Amino acid sequence: VHGSRPRPYRVQVRVRTLTDDDWDRFLDAAAERPGHIAALLDKEMPRSLADCGVELLPGPGELEPHCSCPDFGHPCKHAAALCYQTARLLDQDPFVLLLLRGRGERELLDALSRRSATRAARAAQEREPEQPAGVRAGDVLARRVLPPLPAPLPPPAHPEQPPAYPGAPGGPDPFALDQLATDAAARAHALLTSGRDPVAELTLWQDAVRIAAARPGSGLTAATRALYSSLASATGRTPVELARAVAAWRQGGIEALGVLEEAWDPPAGRFDRARPLLMAADLPAFRPWRNHLTHPHGHAQLRLGRDGLWYAYESEPGRDDWWPRGTPDLDPVGALTELGVPDEL
Repeated sequence: VHGSRPRPYRVQVRVRTLTDDDWDRFLDAAAERPGHIAALLDKEMPRSLADCGVELLPGPGELEPHCSCPDFGHPCKHAAALCYQTARLLDQDPFVLLLLRGRGERELLDALSRRSATRAARAAQEREPEQPAGVRAGDVLARRVLPPLPAPLPPPAHPEQPPAYPGAPGGPDPFALDQLATDAAARAHALLTSGRDPVAELTLWQDAVRIAAARPGSGLTAATRALYSSLASATGRTPVELARAVAAWRQGGIEALGVLEEAWDPPAGRFDRARPLLMAADLPAFRPWRNHLTHPHGHAQLRLGRDGLWYAYESEPGRDDWWPRGTPDLDPVGALTELGVPDEL
């Protein structure tokens, strides 16, 4: 224990170990109820087991602290610190207390297993053999109407988060396992609530974009960068192309991804009315090309999707490097609101 001097003090706290008779009484009490063994395996000490007649917890005056420090206190503050640390360990794992009393976890569990098996065998011998219940062959072969199935349980509000998977040398990648489990839970929840698998009709590229978009961030962490690199390599794309597609997916799902990757010729109507609406909002005349309307300065763009929504894009002037921005809107002016005020555009 570190004290006021550079060299730590050596502290010992002695606890009396249990006798063989004490251990026999404790094991008999633990094997008597299956709940005791289950609680011990869950790192819990039931009160009924702690009060089984064996003094497991140290009583007043039983702990004997010894410290190499020159303090006159009994116990000194270094011994008290060790006692507090021991108490914290006892709260976390009851087998620490049993180890202090003289027997380790593996030894106790083996002894409990043997006693439970012996009790079960003795109880089976004491029971009278039951006569097997006979069933008439005619009753088995007779036609009968089965009762209706019970009503299905209500689906959960949302898929649960999977548990954390520990990493092990040579074992599966915990990040990949978490990704697969999270994705499987989301697909199962969609099937349960809507009867439709949202992934079944996606292409390999679309599914890769969906998986990457479900990961928080934009490739800033090492794990996310590794995911982007792996998905881009598997689909024959670059990480930048995947990042741009993820931005589109987060803008509006598969419809927004189609707007990013496909230019088409919209029919007359909504597309033709967009330019007058933009000019009425004190915006300059956007240049039309297929389903695109581009700002004359070349830094803002609107794209009409097949769903009738306008999708805003942004680029450095003169670079033709368009990235999805903002939220789709039925109004072309509304789609541009997140890119800046009219004076900035």
